[in-house]
Amino acid sequence: MSSRPAPDWETGEGVFGISDPAEVDAAFARGESHLGTAVISLALTCSLEEASPRIVRAMQLPDLHQRIYAFTAAGDAARLNQGLTPELYAALRTEGIKGLAEDAIRDTLTFVPHRDLPPWLKRLRVYLRVRDKLEYWWMLCTDAVEDARRVLRRRR
Repeated sequence: MSSRPAPDWETGEGVFGISDPAEVDAAFARGESHLGTAVISLALTCSLEEASPRIVRAMQLPDLHQRIYAFTAAGDAARLNQGLTPELYAALRTEGIKGLAEDAIRDTLTFVPHRDLPPWLKRLRVYLRVRDKLEYWWMLCTDAVEDARRVLRRRR
């Protein structure tokens, strides 16, 4: 028996401390709120194989805030495990870099070794690096032009 008080699903009090996947499954069955928070807790305390199906399920919740938390859980899982399950990779791919999954995808690209990424994420990593470098160069050029304009205005 755990000394932890039962979570209050209505207020979210104690939900972050959940480490039992069965408790989260029961909460899904009851249609509780704060499931996104619960899957973050699972991502931090359970094995990836135990947490993954629940994270994927939370990514499909109707509540936008809870879905965001589910994607946060995926990013946490990538950081802690240096990899994700095929189901989590598929869920991230479905949501895409321009959706709720952007931070989770960037966490995955940061913490998962390149050789362990699925091909679509390897291509995305290359694309993002090139895009980021081009944006950096563009900003440098823009700053240089603005500096030159400022100097020329002072001379008048």
